[in-house]
Amino acid sequence: MIIYPAIDIRGGKAVRLVEGDYDRETVFDADPLDAALRWQAEGAEWIHIVDLDGARDGVRANAETILRIRKEINVPIQLGGGLRTIEDIDAMIAAGINRVVIGSAAVTNPVMVEFAVKKYGERIAVGLDARDGRLATQGWTEQTRVTAIHAGITFAAMGVQNIIYTDIGRDGKLEGPNIAGLIDMTMSIDANVIASGGVSSIADIRSIKRTRAAGVIVGAALYHERISLAEAITAGAAS
Repeated sequence: MIIYPAIDIRGGKAVRLVEGDYDRETVFDADPLDAALRWQAEGAEWIHIVDLDGARDGVRANAETILRIRKEINVPIQLGGGLRTIEDIDAMIAAGINRVVIGSAAVTNPVMVEFAVKKYGERIAVGLDARDGRLATQGWTEQTRVTAIHAGITFAAMGVQNIIYTDIGRDGKLEGPNIAGLIDMTMSIDANVIASGGVSSIADIRSIKRTRAAGVIVGAALYHERISLAEAITAGAAS
């Protein structure tokens, strides 16, 4: 199971939000490149970056910062936030981003996802951000009636190989992941499921691994030093 240390960027800084609330923000690195270099030095296999301004507003306001990170590190990058058009996706892949995550646009424009998968294959992932099992979009500010499981089945049938499942109610709270919801996702969807939200301990990493998730995104637990990246990688790799 791959451990994805997270870097969430807002206003050019690496921050963490609680439950996706933009009014509950903590700044951890004034320059997100510092976080990327730190995770690379500690052995990250991948780094997960989210442009929070892009996720909410649909404008890739932090593109310059993200591309600077891409130039300075050797670790593969998985990027989400504000990728609403094929042109956005083309630009990021051309710039060397290894995998892009389509979030809000996947819900509003699933045809674009199908086109992107045909064009880029495994380099396209879909982000399913759920509150009480139903998807939220536009930086989690708008609630839909679509269930995460139904959406996951639909996108997997299109050929999406990697689906990131975030439980919004757990995100940033360090209260543990939604294991029951994650099991439902991994059992229902014919794709790699990457878990996100709530990880607070190595025990949580082990619990997620038992669900057969392909990966887990870890943010707050690393920034608050509840766990080290090396410990998380070891737990994810354990048989």
